[in-house]
Amino acid sequence: MGNVHSLAASILLLTGLFAVEVATPVWHAASAVPDVLERPASISARASDSVLLAVRRTGRRLLTVGERGIVLFSDDDALSWRQARVPVSATLTSIHFATEKKGWSVGHSGVVLHTDDGGASWVRQLDGHQATRSMLESAQKDAIAHDDAKARRQLRDAQRLLREGPDKPFFDVAFIDEKRGFVVGAYGLFFATQDGGKTWFPWQAHIENATDRHLYGIKAFGESVYIAGEAGLLYRSTDAGQTFVELETPYQGSWFGVIPLSKEHIVVYGLRGNAYWSHDGGRHWSKIDTGTTASLTTGMALSDGSIVMATQAGEALRSTDQGRSFNALAITQPFPFFSVAQAANGDLVLSGARGLSRISLQQVRQ
Repeated sequence: MGNVHSLAASILLLTGLFAVEVATPVWHAASAVPDVLERPASISARASDSVLLAVRRTGRRLLTVGERGIVLFSDDDALSWRQARVPVSATLTSIHFATEKKGWSVGHSGVVLHTDDGGASWVRQLDGHQATRSMLESAQKDAIAHDDAKARRQLRDAQRLLREGPDKPFFDVAFIDEKRGFVVGAYGLFFATQDGGKTWFPWQAHIENATDRHLYGIKAFGESVYIAGEAGLLYRSTDAGQTFVELETPYQGSWFGVIPLSKEHIVVYGLRGNAYWSHDGGRHWSKIDTGTTASLTTGMALSDGSIVMATQAGEALRSTDQGRSFNALAITQPFPFFSVAQAANGDLVLSGARGLSRISLQQVRQ
């Protein structure tokens, strides 16, 4: 996989994968993995200008994460940021809070971090070393209990991952509540916890993914869980992630995320401006005219019921009709966006290749 913790690889990971379809794996086994799991993130005065891959709000606090283990938090609606102390310098790709104080962040080298103070401090719960060993142990048990083709394939995959080392990234994390959560990543990596992350265990057997396609996004909405992935993969669980069914969609390109608007109404978005909405949980789909051919990298439902999505090309799109159509918002300085959150004052905060950007929805309405 090479030195995926670097800035260049971070941009390749997020912008390169969003720009072109992934036909073959883009990561390779590393001859040596830098000790990013043992080296704490450096404190930098320019951290807010770094590549920031995710931004979220918990309570009134905003948090953003990105390259080299950077975690920043703001308590004044993104006017100023402070850097949290983080025990690893691996690039962080996503962040999620189950309660105002309890949150998780995931990233490269199979890292899962946890906070119980709203993001001011973090501890490591899982890394690539532990993840690959856990996968091998689980696969060995399954191979003994079920001597079939699927069990043998999973054992071969686990053995290969162990040989390649702890270099595979997690892309996203979602929790149903403060105990039950999931992380997904490259080559079909899928782990679950039922105790708030004290223990994590492989969950790949709960989905059909024989070719180990990448899993880019996971979203929980009540007891429903959605997973979006490479080459048209889209899964849905209605029993809190215990079982999943694969949903058929009209587009076979990669999906990067799902926006649940209700139990049955969802929007899915991905490569080349493709987005669809469904009013029946994914049984039927209608294409959305997004007005862009750039890859849609992030999206969310806002407090006023509207929906916003952003693109690799630095566009922000908003829908006021439940996702059926979108209009572009004015961006002063566009750059590739990877994530969006809504501040407590209603402003949009976008993170991306050049740090952070804000959009005032109040000015848009005026």
